[in-house]
Amino acid sequence: MSDLPSLPRLNRNGHAKLAQLCLSGLPFSQVEVDSSRYTSNNIFGGTIAHRVNRLAVVFYCLGTLDLLGVLESKVPEAARPRWREWFWEQQTYGKYGTGFRPGPYMTPEHNEADPNHGEYDVPHLIMTYTALLSLAILRDDFSKLDRPGILHFVRSCQQEDGSFSALPNGGEADLRTTYCAIVICSLLDDWSGMDLERAITYIQRCSSHEGGYGQTPDGEALGGTTYCALASLKLAPATTTSHWETRITPAERARTIRWLAANQLSSGGFCGRTNKVADACYCFWCGASLDMLGAGDVVDRTALATFMSQCQFKFGGIAKAPGERADPYHTYLSLAALAVFQPPDADESWQLPQLDPLWNATLDTARWAREHIPARRSPS
Repeated sequence: MSDLPSLPRLNRNGHAKLAQLCLSGLPFSQVEVDSSRYTSNNIFGGTIAHRVNRLAVVFYCLGTLDLLGVLESKVPEAARPRWREWFWEQQTYGKYGTGFRPGPYMTPEHNEADPNHGEYDVPHLIMTYTALLSLAILRDDFSKLDRPGILHFVRSCQQEDGSFSALPNGGEADLRTTYCAIVICSLLDDWSGMDLERAITYIQRCSSHEGGYGQTPDGEALGGTTYCALASLKLAPATTTSHWETRITPAERARTIRWLAANQLSSGGFCGRTNKVADACYCFWCGASLDMLGAGDVVDRTALATFMSQCQFKFGGIAKAPGERADPYHTYLSLAALAVFQPPDADESWQLPQLDPLWNATLDTARWAREHIPARRSPS
């Protein structure tokens, strides 16, 4: 990866403008990411990564503004209560517990006979994860959070094999949803919502012979689900039988590092699967995975930033690859990757705040979440 061109400036204003535009109302070019058309829960990469829910799009936009350090100016204090209220309107209650739904599109008018909308408006595990982080970005005090209900909901999603389904009454069950369940319990600092040993065993079963982790046991190794596996194993507290250092053997660690490092291609970007082209989102999923394994030094930071600079869309935002149209998903994850792997000798436009790679949030947002999301404990 030698003879790389010098880095242009990071188009901070343009990237912030795309996030602001999508917050104020999805423009025509971004309609495909609205949940009124698509209902996939895949926010960890894959063939349908754009087909996410409205709540997730808002999360990417708020996260972008947070990483660029312009949230206060782009979402002024007067506007934040409206956004906080919008998120709390997505908190839904019922027999499965409490959580957040993908957005208001599926909600009928209030029905006194069925205030919780029965089986048709249940909370969604991935959207609950994104809602909690979004509210932390907005510096909510979480006084409206039904903590026991959230734990009940997480418990309702765990399957016999230890995985978690996206919905308590169905949906995909794989490493993405399992990661979200683990982050939720980590945010609450309460692990009573799951059988942790079964969850860890499930994650370990997803290890692939290639070195990464598949979406499910025996699946092909993917960059996004490898991140989910490693972050989950690291976030989960020590148990009587395991802790982070023992959950991956030295041979498995070496194999995973080798696979992840091989995913950085000559362009500087990372691919998410063996023999695929580079995609900006995998610069975070694979790069953050290497960072968690203590192998971040194998990442060519200058080459990665060069690839990102080529993915910048001329009107703002970052695309999955050079020449593609930008979207909120790739913009946020590209900036998150750059926050973990800031390029050396770059100008000030490339300077971003430090990121907590396990929760995928800035350190300031992660600190706010740790102080406000867990249940208040009485002084001893």
